[in-house]
Amino acid sequence: MKKAGVDYSVLLPIATKPSQTEVINNWAASICGDGIIAFGSIHPDHTEWKKELKRIKDLGLKGIKLHPDYQLFYIDDKRMYPIYEYMFSLGLVLVFHAGRDIGLPEPYHCTPDRLYKLVCDFNGAKIIAAHMGSFAYWDDVEKYLVGTDIYFDTSYSLGCISDDQAKRIILNHGYEKVLFATDSPWTDQSEEIDKLRNLKLGTKAESAILGENACKLLGGKL
Repeated sequence: MKKAGVDYSVLLPIATKPSQTEVINNWAASICGDGIIAFGSIHPDHTEWKKELKRIKDLGLKGIKLHPDYQLFYIDDKRMYPIYEYMFSLGLVLVFHAGRDIGLPEPYHCTPDRLYKLVCDFNGAKIIAAHMGSFAYWDDVEKYLVGTDIYFDTSYSLGCISDDQAKRIILNHGYEKVLFATDSPWTDQSEEIDKLRNLKLGTKAESAILGENACKLLGGKL
């Protein structure tokens, strides 16, 4: 972070089985500070998910990361809706791994068409679709998600998506709803900053994506 000039990093841990949930959230809370912000995680099969979501809020964690492919649920499965509803009632931000996971086979559980259903059903909720809306589904991102009330992050996408399509998605969606992310350590923070700047979005858009949007989303000055 210091080498890349990054002031804050947001860590997004994943509970891949119910028994990990409390341990991961305790760890996440323990590492916050000195430029580190952490989200919590909840496993959909956790029997005490409501109690744990409240505890996540009380621990001061800003949001929840879900990875539907690791956790084996489709994001628009109605059994998830009570979890989402309570999560959003607490003011927590929800981040999904979205699109293809290069380490896993199909089917993928969070795709642009499914995200569109969620955006319609939870209008105004703070939802982030990682990997420019859905990794390797960027044509469908343009079809279903661009212009809707959802955030995209740039993690592990710049350099995989063409510069022309990345710029088109950002500008058509609205740079105010795009967050810089790296998926570090899988990609280098300095290199990802350079890739974003190479899109030549302009100083105002770059400043928003590189931090201002995150400050607003996470509740003011970090």
